[in-house]
Amino acid sequence: MSKPLQDPATTAAADVPGIRYAYKASLVGAAHLFELTDAGLSWRIAGKSGVWPYTDINAIRLSYRPVSMQSRRFRADIGNKDGGRIAILSTSWQSAALMAPQDQDYRAFITALHARLAQAGSRANLAGGLKPRIYAAAILLLALVATAMSGLLVRALATGEFAGALFLVGFAALFAWQVGGFVGRNRPLAYSFDHLPKALLP
Repeated sequence: MSKPLQDPATTAAADVPGIRYAYKASLVGAAHLFELTDAGLSWRIAGKSGVWPYTDINAIRLSYRPVSMQSRRFRADIGNKDGGRIAILSTSWQSAALMAPQDQDYRAFITALHARLAQAGSRANLAGGLKPRIYAAAILLLALVATAMSGLLVRALATGEFAGALFLVGFAALFAWQVGGFVGRNRPLAYSFDHLPKALLP
């Protein structure tokens, strides 16, 4: 079976030896270190280390995970055939008040990882967004909140509470911008090695 065609940028990323990436998941402890080597994905996390051959990696899930300190935060969950799990984040803690984005480095590393897997003939399951059940629960919650806020808005207008109605409109707009963006980006999907989902990469 022939391998899928790689775009030039992805192929070039795979040909660069020893691509590395690091981030701090918290202010305490050392950074999490990752490297793409000829032997596989090398990692060092919390004093533990290992190398996963590319053919042993059986799953990758990309998602958009904003937090209060950083609205542009992305995550890659990687699993291997032995049940191991690794999480790679696009942000790194710099201080108690700063979580710095590492958009370019994260994108380059994740793109190169997919290219290495494709070259190794990987059959890993590539998924994006939330798991279907979690996504369905999020949609249901959004619908319930929207219904409740609509009822409150109608009541406020009917009783002449225009200040309250204005507050509800503003709150609804903020809620839709933050939560709506999270749900929109994290729609469950499957993707291929040569077409990574743009909405789930910085």
